[in-house]
This record gives sequence, structure tokens and C-alpha cells, in this order.
Amino acid sequence: MSAERVELQLGERTLFIESGVLAKQAGGSVIVGLEDTIVLAAATAEESPREGAGDFLPLTVDYRDKTSAAGRIPGGFFKREQRPSDRETLTSRLVDRSVRPMFDDGWNCETQIIIHPLSFDFAHETDTLALTAASAALLISQIPYRTPISGVRVGRVNGELVVNPTLPQQAQSDLSLIVAGTPDSLSMVEGGGEEISEEDLIEALRFAHEWIKKICAMQNELAARLGKMKLTVTVAPEGPEVAQMREKVIGKLRETLLTPGKQAKSKALKALRDAAIAEFVAAGADPEKKGAFKGAFETVQKKFVREMIVNEGVRADGRRLDEIRAIDIAVDALPRTHGSTLFTRGETQALVTTTLGTGQDEQIIDALVGESRQHFLLHYNFPPYSVGETGRMSSPGRREIGHGKLLESNGSSSMASVCGASLSLMDAGVPIKAAVAGVAMGLVTEGGKVAILSDILGLEDALGDMDFKVAGTRKGITAVQMDIKIEGMDVDLMRRALEQARQGRLHVLDKMDAAIDRPRAELNKNAPRIHTIMIHPDKVRELIGPGGKVIRGIVAESGAQVDIEDNGAVKIFSNSLESLNKAIEMVEAVTQEAQVGKIYQGVVKRLADFGAFVEIFPGTDGLLHISQVANFRIDHIEDVFALGDQIPVKVIEVDPSGKIRLSYREAVEGTDREITEPPASSGRHHEDRGDRGDRGDRGGRGGRGGHGGGHSRGRR
Repeated sequence: MSAERVELQLGERTLFIESGVLAKQAGGSVIVGLEDTIVLAAATAEESPREGAGDFLPLTVDYRDKTSAAGRIPGGFFKREQRPSDRETLTSRLVDRSVRPMFDDGWNCETQIIIHPLSFDFAHETDTLALTAASAALLISQIPYRTPISGVRVGRVNGELVVNPTLPQQAQSDLSLIVAGTPDSLSMVEGGGEEISEEDLIEALRFAHEWIKKICAMQNELAARLGKMKLTVTVAPEGPEVAQMREKVIGKLRETLLTPGKQAKSKALKALRDAAIAEFVAAGADPEKKGAFKGAFETVQKKFVREMIVNEGVRADGRRLDEIRAIDIAVDALPRTHGSTLFTRGETQALVTTTLGTGQDEQIIDALVGESRQHFLLHYNFPPYSVGETGRMSSPGRREIGHGKLLESNGSSSMASVCGASLSLMDAGVPIKAAVAGVAMGLVTEGGKVAILSDILGLEDALGDMDFKVAGTRKGITAVQMDIKIEGMDVDLMRRALEQARQGRLHVLDKMDAAIDRPRAELNKNAPRIHTIMIHPDKVRELIGPGGKVIRGIVAESGAQVDIEDNGAVKIFSNSLESLNKAIEMVEAVTQEAQVGKIYQGVVKRLADFGAFVEIFPGTDGLLHISQVANFRIDHIEDVFALGDQIPVKVIEVDPSGKIRLSYREAVEGTDREITEPPASSGRHHEDRGDRGDRGDRGGRGGRGGHGGGHSRGRR
């Protein structure tokens, strides 16, 4: 079997596209690899249109991970891949949104793209490779897809932009963007950053486009070698119904479009359309052409709305191009949730609730890279009543997995979810750094004119050429998502859209700040009490105890839940403040470390010629050298202290090895416990000790004593 292969160097790494060996019965198939991460994409289409498809493209993109690519067996009872994971769903959606606009107009045959990784090297992501592979498979097939799309990921490590960063590089990056585009323009952007500026984003997009051009050239080179003859698509000419409908409704369309309210507007437009069709039928038009007249009305309406926007600067609801709809915010909207906000912008409404949990509530994800945990979850629901419709309720779909929570919709529900989520977290008392707002932008290009729209309506989304969502703080951008419905958008136009989005975002943030401008000082009364203690990682084992005995005892006695992380973070959760404080006290008793200068009430645990070992708290003791008992010479420690004595001691040193030196005289100076004269001899001198005193000066048993020495903090 022979294969055609094209390559591109990304620094020291090699990106390649190859075809001719695998899935040869498909319409088009390729493998795309970056080092040892390799994905297969196969594109196939029916050659006859789907009945009733109209101008809709019945495209299905199905990306599925195969854990065998990483040398792993899937988790779960069945030990094989099950329904699509969120990652697989979002990757499928990513590819679909990128390639869909690039098919020839009028193509309505069933089309399917199946993608899955063949090899995964734990260094290079598969999503952008999947996007490029899908485009390359389509390009070499007979399917009428003629313009290549390529995808790259852009990161920024130590201030330097990186194309397709490795997974370790992504962990260090303050920017993560997936960008798709053609040789001439960008078509899709998704990702975010740590409050990056608009200019930083523009720079990253320019950087991405330079690499996209090179990868598109690879696809064109492969298609020149292997490409099949493309199927032809016949687009029916505009029928006379369009001109007839335009003449009939044009005088009433503007007034009807400006009807306030989504439902009222929809009913008014339907009434105008149906009245026009009824007149046509009454005048002798074939009743079988009702469908054609309905399509004609949609065409006339779309053209009218677009021309009104670009020529007059007036939108479908009468707003200016950059005007944001009225905003209403109610925080603490629900009585028993941990945090809640009802965010309403025009007719877009999101009810967002925050629920705080413990480490045991983390989501365990079994993915290609292995098992991971996710502790922040955003669940989005878009029930049929949100748009005044009936429909089937099922598990979350591709759209729901990518968005937030909703009650009614006429505009960007995802951006309402962003605003509501930020407010709800603040209401719950979660210490987020800054409020985040989102605005959905639109674009209309008509007759050589361009209009950028802020806070688009559902109608403007459907009839426009772009859906561009931007979220961020006052300082900068945290997330972006852009889909272009036409053949791309240049970077300069995107700069204008980003600046208009920034102004809109600041307007929304002003409204949000008026409702709540910072996280509440205390957690919501319904939320579990949460306290985090950082301990030395060496203390983690002590806190857990043999077989978990110590931590189980703390949980049982306090009634709180305690989660311990390897880095020393101890998170304590309880619905009761008393229970929380009890657990904190017990954890600190086990894990506390001696503090220089602090006085402890200790217990004498052992006597030696050179001093005493005093336990200052459970499991930790230090050396009280005989020279630190009084301001004059004490001959024998037994003349002053006995085993079991409770005495105050001050920590005067903790050396790098953890040995603790104590002082009695500094702890009691000026008190009635201060020793002011030599004690009477107890008679327990070293008549029976031989020469052990000399040995004591060398540090005593185990080398833990001696002048200036100390005792390890380790538990006995």
C-alpha cells in the first residue's frame, strides 16, 4: 500500500498529513499527526439529497476517543467506550462549527465525518488535529467542499506565543486559544486567557493565522495529488415568488419587525406572511406553492433586516448598533440555595444557582490522558419553554454542554449565564478575584457595507453573519468564542468588534456592580462552612495516621468532613460552626509546628545529664538544656524538675533539621516561677552514673542532645 504524505516543521516537531492507506472505502480519509499523536478522519456522503432537507446541510461530525491510542483500558464496568464524553462532544462541535460554512451552497446530502485518535503521546492534544483532519478528508473527497480549514492551538509561555503547545506548556500558559481559518481569513475562535488585553488577543490571532495558512497549503498540496472530482451542486434560481412577496409585504415589514417583544413580533410576522399567501391563493396562485411562498417571505425578511441594519443603523428591535438591552439583576433570589442570581437582559433571562460542596463531590473524569478531577462545574439547561415551545426533554446535548442555566431566551443565553454565574458566586461568598461579564456580538455584511452589533437578538443571530461571544473582567478578556457563517473575517474587522465588545462589557459590569460589587464577606448561611489550613507536606502522613486512624478520629469526634491534599492543603467542611472549630482545633493539635518566641505549657518527658526533654504539644518535644533553666549554674536537672512536671517553656530556636531548643528561664522571667537561687541538692547526683555526664555533653542517646543541640519534632 502506498501513501501520499505532506509535512510541516513546527520548530523541532513534525506535523504531517497522510492518505492512501486507511479507510480507503470512505469518500475521503486522512491521518494527521504531530509527533506521536495521530488522528484518523473519514468523510463520506450520500449522493442524493435528503428528502425535505431544503437548504439545510445534514452534516454529522462524530469524534470519539479510543483509549487504546494511549495504551489504556477504559474505566467503568463495561471496560469499553460508552456514550460521548463532554470532551468528545465539544470536539465534535468544534469541528462541525468550523467546516460547515465551507460546503458549496445548496449541498443538502447526508454527510458524515468520523474522527478518532490512533495514537496519543501524552504531549500533544488531538482536537486541533481532528479539525485539520476533517477538512483534509473532505478536501480530497468528491464532496463539494473546496476551501481548506486548518486548526491550531495558541498558547503563551513566558510572554512568547507558541503554536500547538504541549500539555506541559499549556499548564504554564496564560492564554489558550483554538483558532480555525482558511488561507484568507479566520472562521472560528474558541478559548480564553488570564484577563488578556484585546491587543494581546489580536496578536495571538495574527500569529495563529500565519500557521493556518501553512497548514492549509499542505492540504491543497495533498488534494492536488489525490483529490477526486467534486460532485456538482445545482442551486435553483430565485423564483418569482420572492419578487411577488417583496412587493406585497415591503410596505408593512418595517412596522411589523419593530413590534415590541419576541412572541408578539413572531406572531405579527406570521400574520403578515399568512395574509400575503392567502391573497396570492385567492388571486389564483397554486395552493401547492404555499411552501415556496413561505420560503420567499423568509428571504425577503432576511434581506430587509440586513439592509435596515447596514443602511440605517437600525436593528430589528429599534436599538442602535452598539446599544445593550435593559438589564435587571436580583441577587439572593432563592431562599435555600448557597448563592443565586436572576439575571435578565431584555428577554434573555438566566437563573443561576451556586452549590458548594467538598472534595468528595469532585467529578472524576476518565479521559484519553488518564483519570483527572474537576472541582468547578457549570451546568446549563435550555428547556423548550425557554423559547415558548414544546419539545422532548433528554440528556444534555452539544449546545447545553457548552453553555449555562436559562429560563427564557431571546439573545445570548450563554453570556447571560456568564454574568449570572459571576454574580451567584459572589452572592455565595466565593472569593472570586473580579466580576466577569459577557456580551454576544454580531456582524452583518450587505452590499459592501459592514455593521457590528452588540448584544444580538435571536433573530439577528439567525439572519446575521457572525456570532462572537466575549467574556471578561474590567482588566481583560477571560473567554472568547466566535463562529463565522460567511467565508471568514479579517483581523482588522475583529479588532473593531473586540473594542465594541469591551465597551459593552464595561456597561454590563457597571450594572452588575450596582447589584453586588464584591463577594460577600461571609459564606451564605445555607452553605457548608469551609476552612483551609496549609500544613507542611511532611505532616500529611501524621494527620492521616496509621491506616487513617487519626483523620477518622477527627471526623468522628468533630462531625466535620476533612479532605487532605498531597501539597499540605487541609480543607475542613461542616454545616456547623462549632463542628468546624472543633475540627480545626484537632487538626492544628496534630499538625502544628513550633514557633520561635512562643511560650508553651509543656510536660517533662525525659531527664538527662544535660537537661530535659519537654513535650510542648502532642507528638512534638524539644530540648531544655540545663543552661536554660536559670540565670546561674544548675548542677543537676533532677534538683529542679521531675518526670511529668508541667512547666512553661519558650521556643528559642528551631534549626533547619527541625530540632527545637527551649528555655525555661526566659519563659518565667519576672514571674513567681522564676528560679532565683540554687536549689538544694536532691541527693540524686551521679554517684551511680559513672561517666555518663561526659557522654551527655556529646548529645546524649541518639545524638539528639548536647550543648546547643535540640530534639527532632518527629512523632514518637
